[in-house]
Amino acid sequence: MVSFNKRVGTFIFEKSIMFLSIFLGLLYEKYNTRMNNEAIAAIFKRIANLLEIKGENRFKVLAYRRAAESIHSISTDLIEFDEQELMQFPAIGKAIAGKIQELNRTGKLEFLEKLEQEIPPTLIDLLELQDIGHKKAALFWKEVGITTIEELEIAARAGRLQNLPGMGEKSEGRILKRIEEKKASIKRFPINVVFEIAKDWKTRLEKFQGVHRIEIAGSLRRILPTIGDLDLVGIAEENESVMDFFTSQREVAEILSSGTNKSSIMLSNGVRIQLWLQSKERFGSLLQFVTGSKAHNIRLREFALKKGLSLSEHGFVTKDLKEILCPLEVDVYATLGLAFIPPELREDKGEIPAAERQELPNLIERSNILSDLHIHTIWSDGSHHITEMALSAENRGLEAIAITDHTPASFKQCNHNFISLDSLDKQKMEIDSIQKSLSSPLTILKGIEVEILSDGKLDFPDEVLSELDIVLASIHTNLDDSKANITRRLINAIQNPHVDIIGHPSGREYPFEGIEADWDEVFKAAADCDTALEINSNPLHLDLNEQRAARAVELGAWLAINSDAHSSKDLDNMDFGIGIARRAWLEPDRFINTWSTGELISWLKERG
Repeated sequence: MVSFNKRVGTFIFEKSIMFLSIFLGLLYEKYNTRMNNEAIAAIFKRIANLLEIKGENRFKVLAYRRAAESIHSISTDLIEFDEQELMQFPAIGKAIAGKIQELNRTGKLEFLEKLEQEIPPTLIDLLELQDIGHKKAALFWKEVGITTIEELEIAARAGRLQNLPGMGEKSEGRILKRIEEKKASIKRFPINVVFEIAKDWKTRLEKFQGVHRIEIAGSLRRILPTIGDLDLVGIAEENESVMDFFTSQREVAEILSSGTNKSSIMLSNGVRIQLWLQSKERFGSLLQFVTGSKAHNIRLREFALKKGLSLSEHGFVTKDLKEILCPLEVDVYATLGLAFIPPELREDKGEIPAAERQELPNLIERSNILSDLHIHTIWSDGSHHITEMALSAENRGLEAIAITDHTPASFKQCNHNFISLDSLDKQKMEIDSIQKSLSSPLTILKGIEVEILSDGKLDFPDEVLSELDIVLASIHTNLDDSKANITRRLINAIQNPHVDIIGHPSGREYPFEGIEADWDEVFKAAADCDTALEINSNPLHLDLNEQRAARAVELGAWLAINSDAHSSKDLDNMDFGIGIARRAWLEPDRFINTWSTGELISWLKERG
């Protein structure tokens, strides 16, 4: 029961954080009280819901609901209009116009504040559950004192709802089912899972007659480690036929919404996909809008307003209601006098002021990566021979790779094969033979991924490590160690003169978020010892994460982006790690595998 309540509490806490972010951060912005149409429409929809729960006159409720719908559909921003001008729009009468002006003037609405004191605003969350309307939400509140989904679930499990008017045991069971469905609906998936789905749907849609372009947008384009929704945007000659094709595919378990310009589906595996279609002349603004993030888009719209422009997914509108269309995404930023902001930076973390000053970083790119220093083969838990991995690396334009198979101590935890001390010499001989046979200048480094043991020592003795070209040290075992001991283990490995890179430092493996350490102490030690830290590109690792990678560089550490490939296909994992580095605002000069092979080998030899 404690575990259950904890999970429910976490769910409600996350819901509350989202609520505060939207309605305190967005709608009641302290330093900019003027609101965009989306925010105003959300407030009037909120009022309508609260009034309906209260049992207010249905015509009054309908007036606010229609006003919200009208405002949401208006592409011209309302903040510049006076009361008489506002009343020219559909469903906006004198009272609504006055409230819009109050919002623009003060950033808040006295009527809403009083209403929320009378009606608990968290009751609106109950309306998101199928089968619960305004009357039932009011019933649960007035009869049982329920104001949140958490309280509703507790009451349903205790059997306190079935005796209420219009309820019963089956109704109570359906409510519990809807709560579980809602929890499942916010499930997120590892980036590689959604990426493969995205590639498939992009190809499928591009082949459909009349489709001119399909691009991946949303959080996948921004390279978030986990993805909730997959967003695709496109240009087509006939939107309706494309949407029919999109919603009728065999994997579609549910059509969540269907329209000419936007449709949403849920696949049988639980992944949700949204398809947005726009004309060629407006495609750039749509791609920018759907890529997000929401926080970035809000800040960008505010920036546009200061320049007398209203920005939406349709393009810009000037004060005199003239449109400025953006066929290309770069046009959106250029119209505002900004440098183009790469998708990975669009998180409202100072990227817009930096773009205005033309001071965005020169982010690392795939073309900067010259070596992959963490590769596994059939000598441990890999799927392919060294030759196959080498040829695949050649095809990807790499200049060097490191063969770094696992040592025995990681076997118990990870349930994979390992390379023993006896077989290590045989592997070296094989690498020498393959190196001679290659027709390209690819360099194969002899390496190892050695285990950092619970006492801080390494799985192989120093005299063995000293004979290798490169050594990665990683933690796979005793992940439940104390923070102090994890810190000590990592620093001991960093200070070993034969260790060149710390692999996936926090041991993150989705959904496990990784071990805890005093990261500043770890990063300082790495900087002092000239030991590199890895951004592991395996989509289940993505470790270091963006925050820690940025901090490590800030404290002077070197980094390496590696694929941790266990098959030739896994070499393409590198793109995910590069995405994390770009989200961390990092440039190529702090990564050892952007160096030429000669520079890399010199650095490795200097380290001993």
